[in-house]
Amino acid sequence: MTQSTLPSRSFGSVGVAMITPFTPEGEIDVPAAQSLAVSLVDDGADLILLAGTTGEAPTTHLPEKQTLLREVKDALAGRAMLIAGAGSNDTAHAVRIGVGSQDAGAEGLLINAPYYNRPSQEGVYQHIMAVVEATDLPVMIYDIPGRTGVRITDDTLARLAEHPRVLAVKDATGDVEQGFRRMEATGLEYYSGDDGLNFAWLAHGASGVISVVAHADVHSWREMITEVDEGDLAGARAVAQRMRPLVGAIMGGGQGAVMAKEALLLQGRIPSAALRLPLVRASAEEVAALREALAASGLL
Repeated sequence: MTQSTLPSRSFGSVGVAMITPFTPEGEIDVPAAQSLAVSLVDDGADLILLAGTTGEAPTTHLPEKQTLLREVKDALAGRAMLIAGAGSNDTAHAVRIGVGSQDAGAEGLLINAPYYNRPSQEGVYQHIMAVVEATDLPVMIYDIPGRTGVRITDDTLARLAEHPRVLAVKDATGDVEQGFRRMEATGLEYYSGDDGLNFAWLAHGASGVISVVAHADVHSWREMITEVDEGDLAGARAVAQRMRPLVGAIMGGGQGAVMAKEALLLQGRIPSAALRLPLVRASAEEVAALREALAASGLL
């Protein structure tokens, strides 16, 4: 592609939905988080998402999120964009997270539909807009009905897109064709929220990816995006094929946060794979399969 035909990228192109490292005692390990974020950016990431699903947002609390944001931002020193998840099924709580994240230095927000409550589309719209309007930050809408239990419809997304600070969508619906239509209809930037579909999204004009698998391998997603930008779809497809075993090992069981931590521990990049309940460590069989995939990819 020529520079003029590349997609706009308000949130960069290679994002990582970063884990929150914990000590074995369950406290946030700030030095480990700083070191990990720096290593991800060194490897090619230009966007770090903190306190999202993979960051165990439901079991981290606002003061912890703020400390994490401040300390990671200090470590990155402006080398990558830093955004924060602002998700809750309590709208007032989501607003507090958004405002608190802005106060702690977040440069953007990721906002999902409220989970569990299963509100109407008007409720989804009002929830998201309450968070949008509480801060001055650019916003990416997170459409992940498999976790929230509610879809964001075409009409609701079109209404949200009318706000000047709603700039993008992280799509984990699994429906690339729908997203392709919505990109054109709304003018919003799209980011793949499903590592198994990264190539498909990029080939359809997505601006980038927000990846879990990138914890173990940022380089390959950077390579894929560069090749798509250069019009080398065959090369990008080859990267997708090469990444398939690792994507399956990390994401195949639906436990991305768990398996990303196990991968980082195997690589020696975090001191502990501790989680907060209700998440628990992977089984020995899952870790063995992950180790095999990492080794086969030359990542150990």
